[in-house]
Amino acid sequence: MKIITTTLFGLESLVREDLTNIGYDKENIVVTDGVVTLEVPDSDWETDVARVNMWVRRGERVFFEVGSFFADTFEQFFDECLALPWNDFIPSGYEIIVNGFSRKSKLYGISALQSLSKKAIVRSLCVSRGLSENGIIAEDRKKGVVKIQFGIVDDTVRMMIDTSGDGLHKRGYRPLMHEAPIRETLAAGMVSLARFKPYGFEALVDPFCGSGTILIEAALMSCNVAPGKMRSYSYEALPYIGEAKKKIALTEALDEEDLSATDDIYFYGSDIDSKAISNARANAKAAGVDHLIKFAVADAETRTPSSLAKITNFDRQLVLTNPPYGGRLLTPEEADEIYKMIGRTYLTSKGKCQKGIRLSVISPDDSFEQATGYKADKRTKLYNGNIKCQLNNYYKL
Repeated sequence: MKIITTTLFGLESLVREDLTNIGYDKENIVVTDGVVTLEVPDSDWETDVARVNMWVRRGERVFFEVGSFFADTFEQFFDECLALPWNDFIPSGYEIIVNGFSRKSKLYGISALQSLSKKAIVRSLCVSRGLSENGIIAEDRKKGVVKIQFGIVDDTVRMMIDTSGDGLHKRGYRPLMHEAPIRETLAAGMVSLARFKPYGFEALVDPFCGSGTILIEAALMSCNVAPGKMRSYSYEALPYIGEAKKKIALTEALDEEDLSATDDIYFYGSDIDSKAISNARANAKAAGVDHLIKFAVADAETRTPSSLAKITNFDRQLVLTNPPYGGRLLTPEEADEIYKMIGRTYLTSKGKCQKGIRLSVISPDDSFEQATGYKADKRTKLYNGNIKCQLNNYYKL
């Protein structure tokens, strides 16, 4: 069985890391743009689906593959889709919803492909269930829903069934959000890409913390808390996977975590908006890590290297932040002024880090570099929703 995890572009290697951390071998993992495929034995693939949903920290959604095939005509697409074992995976009476995408392929009419695949699936089910091939099957949303997705890349079609339901970025701890919050999956990816090592000799600081997502994700990672432990999944309603597999994965996850208090606080967040800080504290409490993070109302310009050293009692700080974007909450000119202030506060006149500082800032494209005039020591292309972004990492003194 192939288990497919979709990702934001730029986070694929981190999802592979998530899978190897669970215990899967690299040899069984294939990474392509926006997709990470894990091959597991047929003997207990249902438990693997539950584990991947529970532990993938930087992925967006988990599917399993019903089948794949080549198709460059609608007729071939229909015939190959019809031949797949749909009756094994679609319970009687469940509503069937089909979505999909096509890239670099001759078949590109998505609505037509949705209609054609639904027709092929229904015909396959009718034949398997002893009905006329042109018969009608009952679909009742109250019984359950099966969400099917086709992905067509270079004329190769993958037919998949969604096992996540809501996107994996919806952890369950963030009912209270500040304006324009960053996705939890992206925040976790940024922590890793900035190379933060928990419980070392460095504090993690976010001076534009908003709803606290970056710090909460970092704290959860440091405690080895499974990102999916607080939420439900669509696979629980599929009888061949069910709630029992969720219980197995959750029991394993709870055995791995350690939320005990530490002697030092490693996570510090501030924001000029008191409502944002109130929300951040509530979100951290919901996630179970409020005792590990210190939040404060403060203007980011006051969080200088010397003040941070006094606040955190660490000689080294990683400033990792998602400041307001131009066109998102501010005008481009206002965003540029914030970027320039960050540059003045944490970088020297030569664009190097102030003593005791590492700086990682996410911005649309290279807008941070353009505003400050300082080229990052390392940059990573990412997407925040549909916004093409860049994580700018500065670490050289």
